Amino acid sequence: MNSVDAAGLGIGDDHPPRIMGVLNVSEESPYDPSVYDDPGEAARYVDESLIDEGADIVDIGLESANKRFDVLSAEEELERLHVALETIESVSGDAIFSIETRYAEVADEALSRGFDMVNDICGFADPEMPTVCADHDVAVAKMASPPDIERPGAVEETDWAARKSPEWAERADYVEQVYEALTQNGLTDKTIVDPAFGGWSEAQTLEDDRETFRRLREFRALERPMLVSINRKNFLGEIAGRETDERLPVSLAATSMAVERGAHVIRTHDVAETRDAALIGKAFTERASVAGDGVAVSELDVHSTREFRAQFRERGVDPAFADDWRTHLLEIEGLDPDASERLIAVATEHGADVQRASDGDLLLMGSTRTISDVSERLEDENGSIGGLGAKLSTLLR
Repeated sequence: MNSVDAAGLGIGDDHPPRIMGVLNVSEESPYDPSVYDDPGEAARYVDESLIDEGADIVDIGLESANKRFDVLSAEEELERLHVALETIESVSGDAIFSIETRYAEVADEALSRGFDMVNDICGFADPEMPTVCADHDVAVAKMASPPDIERPGAVEETDWAARKSPEWAERADYVEQVYEALTQNGLTDKTIVDPAFGGWSEAQTLEDDRETFRRLREFRALERPMLVSINRKNFLGEIAGRETDERLPVSLAATSMAVERGAHVIRTHDVAETRDAALIGKAFTERASVAGDGVAVSELDVHSTREFRAQFRERGVDPAFADDWRTHLLEIEGLDPDASERLIAVATEHGADVQRASDGDLLLMGSTRTISDVSERLEDENGSIGGLGAKLSTLLR
């Protein structure tokens, strides 16, 4: 995992989780508690509610990213930039300042006048953005997005048949599309990837967000730090049946899980509480590495066959090898003696192993490939053994 230096702030596995607080100078959202159009008031908010509460990074937005509002032009963003610049000049606390923009022109101006990093919600849709960030030698958060300056985060609405191939578009699921969107238009040496949680398009569902969260570790294969913005998001609120103002507990639970799964920067409006939750996640994260004498050994973070495949693919190794090396231990209950003997015979035929536990349950062991072969064989037998083949296939997804 490559760490990133953001104006002296280390971001990556070897550093504490970083908290990104939010300030908006976007007049489109007058009821948002983080919105200010007066630099003095904005600076006080940044000092008292963000930096003093534990924010390492302050992300300043010049316009609302809500898809209900018209997209501002680069010129219109530049007209608002003075409020952000006057704000950071008045802040007394110590933090890294990030400019949220989709335009390379705005990023260049902001970086030239005091900002430290960029948060690009359009995923380098402006082709000059990577060059601007590299020229300034700054960190840049890249959110998964189509190559369209007016459609941030609308990953599922991308014409993947044209961008990749009709065959890939037909078989790719939502998380695979997010992963591919992050690789579109490349990554700089100081890119931080953002999987784009939230309702960025009509096509994106709450289940898409939940599946992305379940599979966060897959994005570690990109070998870049990861930013997540999950604060009070709908996909969490629906699980607990909570409205936005009641979602702090579910946000904190998810924050700890996100850090354990590989997130390095948490973007939030609830800074102090999120900082604590992130530290708990970090404290109980297990990632082993040893370095010395010019040699480093790291255990890659893989907990599923998908994660195994992603790590192989990014390193130029045939991802099919994952099916032979990812192992499973499955407990099977409720089979009668005849069904048990049939499972043992099929497993043995396909190179898997079955052991009987002391309570009579069966333990099925094998690689992804061998268990898949067992499940296919059982499914070919028209659902025999209580539909066991289909159940095994479901677990391997």
